[in-house]
Amino acid sequence: MIKAILTDIEGTTSSIQFVHQVLFPYAAQNLADFIRQQRGDDAVEVALRDVATDAKIDIADTGALIAQLLDWIAEDKKITALKSLQGMIWEHGYRNGDFQAHIYPDALEKLIAWHKQGLELYVYSSGSIHAQKLFFGFNEGGDLQYLFKNYFDTTSGAKRDWESYRRIQQQINLPVSEILFLSDIVEEVNAAAEAGMQTAWVQRESENVATHPQHQCVCSFADIQLTQ
Repeated sequence: MIKAILTDIEGTTSSIQFVHQVLFPYAAQNLADFIRQQRGDDAVEVALRDVATDAKIDIADTGALIAQLLDWIAEDKKITALKSLQGMIWEHGYRNGDFQAHIYPDALEKLIAWHKQGLELYVYSSGSIHAQKLFFGFNEGGDLQYLFKNYFDTTSGAKRDWESYRRIQQQINLPVSEILFLSDIVEEVNAAAEAGMQTAWVQRESENVATHPQHQCVCSFADIQLTQ
C-alpha cells in the first residue's frame, strides 16, 4: 500500500515552459548584479566557494565566477551551487511579484486530495530545496507548502542514480515499496524502481502514452493509481 508520494516538479507537477521560459531567463538576466551586490553574504559566499572549487577559479575573481555560472545556466547544468544561487535570485522575483509558479490543475487537485487522505507528500527536484519551497509558496494554486512534509534536492544525489532514492527512503522512514515516485523522465523512474520504489512515468507532452513494464504510465495525475 502506498503511504508516501515523492514527486518531481518540472514537467510533472508543473510546466517545463515556466521553468525554461520564465525562471531560467530571470536568473540569467539578474545573476551578475545579484552576485556583485551580495558578495559578503554568508549563503552567497558558501555557494561561490563551491563554484570556485568546482571550476578551479580564484574565489576573488567575481567576473570569472559570474561567467562560469552563466555558462552552466546555458548548459542546464545540475550543479548544487548554481541551483542555490538561482533559488536566491528567484526569491526576489517571487517576492517582488514578477511571476508566480505554474501548476497543472490535475496535479493541484490530486496533491490536495492525497494530503486530505493522510498520505505523506514529498518533493525531489534538481532545483534547490529553497527554490522548491518558493515554487510552492508563491504558486498559482496559492501557498501550497502545507501539502509537503519535506523536500529533497541534489544534496541527496543525482536523480538518475538509484542510490539517491535509497537515501531519500531512509529519511522518509517508510518501507521503500510504500513510496510512489512521480516523474516525467524515464531514467529517473527507472532509478527509483531499481531502488524498490513504486513509480509513475508522467508523460504530459505525449500524444500516445508509451508503456513500460516497470511503471504506471500516465499523462495526468488523474490517472495515477495508488493500489496495484
